[in-house]
Amino acid sequence: MVHKFKQLGYNIVIDSDSNAVHVMDDCAFDMLDYLSAPMSEEMPGDLPEKLSQYSAENVRETYGELYSLYNEEQLFTEDDYEKYSETMVKSPVKSMCLNVAHDCNLRCEYCFAQTGDFGGERCIMPPEIGKKAIDFLIEKSANRENIELDFFGGEPLMAWDTVVATVDYARSIEKQHGKNFRFTITTNGVLLDDEKIDYINREMVNVVLSLDGRRETTDRIRKTLNGKSAYDVIVPKFQKLVKGRTNAGRTDYYVRATFTKYNLDFTEDVLHMRDLGFEQLSAEPVVTDEKEPFAITETDLPRIFSEYDKLCEIMANRTENKFNFFHFMVDLDQGPCAIKRLRGCGCGNDYVAVDPHGNIFPCHQFVGIEQWKMGSLLDGTFNDDIKTYFAKTHLYSKDGCGDCWAKFYCSGGCNANSFIYEGDCRKPHKLSCELQRKRLECALALAVDKAVKL
Repeated sequence: MVHKFKQLGYNIVIDSDSNAVHVMDDCAFDMLDYLSAPMSEEMPGDLPEKLSQYSAENVRETYGELYSLYNEEQLFTEDDYEKYSETMVKSPVKSMCLNVAHDCNLRCEYCFAQTGDFGGERCIMPPEIGKKAIDFLIEKSANRENIELDFFGGEPLMAWDTVVATVDYARSIEKQHGKNFRFTITTNGVLLDDEKIDYINREMVNVVLSLDGRRETTDRIRKTLNGKSAYDVIVPKFQKLVKGRTNAGRTDYYVRATFTKYNLDFTEDVLHMRDLGFEQLSAEPVVTDEKEPFAITETDLPRIFSEYDKLCEIMANRTENKFNFFHFMVDLDQGPCAIKRLRGCGCGNDYVAVDPHGNIFPCHQFVGIEQWKMGSLLDGTFNDDIKTYFAKTHLYSKDGCGDCWAKFYCSGGCNANSFIYEGDCRKPHKLSCELQRKRLECALALAVDKAVKL
């Protein structure tokens, strides 16, 4: 399967089954429209009139070069992965989203967690549940050494005592079990203070900081309980936290925006966050019911695509105040392993989420959906059937994914979005697919541009 596109002035071709990426001249780029596997050493004699703009010698040489790529299995490659898809098995649990708070001190309109309570009561996880989560991970991780736990909510800083108690407990027993816990936290920053900043920068290997960008963007939809500006409260605290990390030579953080129909010019939000001093940036599209006034719909895609093009151009041409954009990051040299290519998300298999009552779900977006409850930390139950289902949920079991050029970068997309908005974990969310493919084109173009300029 071959996908071709133009970005940043390059003619880019990706052979999706080998993941080979090529930059081609106009003749080769045009010729690909008329070629397919199997290629023969003899050039076809019925190439179309469109190629007559190139000299006969150029056409012959170009065909020879394309045929060489075909022989080297870098063009029109056969899919080597599908035959392994049925061997996908359950994996030990290696990571957890610990919802220490089903409550929040903000009321963001777009929140997938229904402003923090996940559709239930507002509550805080007691430290005892956090400790049981550590015991669960040690037991279910089998021989895995590195274990990841993300403190999430709601707003996890509202459960700060539980956060600290959980980390302290893990540190006190990890070595005797041959484990290494890696903690992360996602926060809106309202409750940050010097003590919490120091602790996070010491104990958390990564931190996600929620800020929607410009003041007007943030304050329009990221509501505080008393109606005051969240922007004014959050920004100075985020700057202090990030300064502490960067002064220590660390770049393991993201300032994460969410863009909606209200700010389709989200490049301005990204650039604003860079002007605030942040270098690791993300802007996630809202995924919600299309009936919501701020929802992104298919009619918004051309506008969003042009915005991604704009951001891509800016990043390629910037010589100062550079920044990383999460969705434009791709490694052309060392891609994911075979399992990651087939099943990018560990949801329900090697990744689970736990609510404040100790109930276990496949991921944070499934929390509160009773049919997906996998068990409980309190009674020791764990539904192996759900785990098996997600182990077998991969790009070849998902509708249409095997025929998509982006399959080995996307690996089937988000299972929760598929279930919530398409009614089936194995039916990809169409809007998310369109956005993912466009972002990948920009990411590949930036990787090409960097390689060309070296």
